[in-house]
Amino acid sequence: MLNQLRDVGGALSKVTERWVPDAWVILMSLTVVALILAIIGGGASPEEAVLAWGSGVWTLLELAMQFSIAMVAAHACASSPPIYRVLDRLAGLPDPEKPAGAVALAAMFSMLAGYLNWAFGLVGSALFVPFILKRNPKADVRLVVASAYMGIGTVWQSGFSSSAPLILATPGNPLLEPGTGDPIVSRLYPVTETLFNPFNISYALVMLGTGLLAAMILHPRREVVTLTTEEVDEILPEPPVKPERPITPAHHIDAFPGWVILAAGLFAYPLVHSIMTKGFGASWTINAYNTVFLIFALVLHGRPMSFLRACREGVRSAWGIIIQFPFYAGIFGVIQNTNLGVWLGDRFAEVASTRLFPLVVYVYSGIMSLFIPSAGSKWMIEAPYVVPAGELLDVSVMTTLLAYAYGDSAFNLIHPFWALPVLAITRRRFGEIFGYAFLFWVISVIVGVGAMLVIPTSW
Repeated sequence: MLNQLRDVGGALSKVTERWVPDAWVILMSLTVVALILAIIGGGASPEEAVLAWGSGVWTLLELAMQFSIAMVAAHACASSPPIYRVLDRLAGLPDPEKPAGAVALAAMFSMLAGYLNWAFGLVGSALFVPFILKRNPKADVRLVVASAYMGIGTVWQSGFSSSAPLILATPGNPLLEPGTGDPIVSRLYPVTETLFNPFNISYALVMLGTGLLAAMILHPRREVVTLTTEEVDEILPEPPVKPERPITPAHHIDAFPGWVILAAGLFAYPLVHSIMTKGFGASWTINAYNTVFLIFALVLHGRPMSFLRACREGVRSAWGIIIQFPFYAGIFGVIQNTNLGVWLGDRFAEVASTRLFPLVVYVYSGIMSLFIPSAGSKWMIEAPYVVPAGELLDVSVMTTLLAYAYGDSAFNLIHPFWALPVLAITRRRFGEIFGYAFLFWVISVIVGVGAMLVIPTSW
């Protein structure tokens, strides 16, 4: 059966390589769909629909900056000298004669890192793969690469950087204070109610164990695709640059580590003060998460120029978020500022019962993630109609939130967008790994569907 699934994955990869356009082109296609639905279903005139799009374009700039900084800070952490050395040592832990151990290490690192932070999971795991392939030359490169971004499709939406829960925990978020129109949610939802909910923690543990087991048992016993020593050397990351000896007074000032200590302290004190006075649940927001990673990046690099150099390289990983968020916000504006959200919500209420609504949201969120590869911006688009639809069926906001998060995460496994960091570093094509990624997706969806059939509809 596994061989048949691999054949299906190979066939699908050929189709997607030929027919799936760029993510931005897909985004523009969805914009057209949103405008048409606003006119047909929402009753807006063409001019009203376009103006609604324009009114939303710049409403998510704060959120776009928050997610961009998350990518930059994660890259800065992963490329720091201490983390670089740790990656090299970790890669040597498995037995080189047992390649399943190397695959398990790639999967475990990806899932644990993804649970801590989605951006760090993507960037850190991508940087880790060349070290694994160097220390474990018998490991199948396709399976190692597929395993290295497993975290984004299994546990990250249950973890500390899950976009939708952090948005709902952030004061002044657009769903609570939309600026125009009625609020989508009536209050903040601290992470103690969402991310630290026992159901969510249990789901993460099940996905972690399932993903690890799947990665280990799928390693091929024949026709293993490996890299030569020369090919591995070509993809190994450059070691962190050693700081140059200061020559001029300006160089001495730039190299002064006190700037890093000052910056880390300025970031740390307000966060610690907030946690001590307001509690962890009220303080742990997107901003708090980025603060922690910026502190780690500063401390790990130790020198201003090293930190800034790493951040500059990290911006390359964030450019897609920066340029695409205004277009996501435009779609959000169409839904929020026309009757489209209400119309879509009514359609959801018609096709789902209270018990099946979480499953409907799970599948719908997953399908939409194939077209909008950004969980935060997609939540801003979907929440205005899935949350009210759930409330009409007596499904709590938190249940809808978790169903959305799990569906979004699972479908990332078959989306080339999320594989870009590891594919760029290893110089592979998505079609080469799609067979294994497809198998991981099938297993993940089976677990997810089962979870949606037992998740409480109220809390």
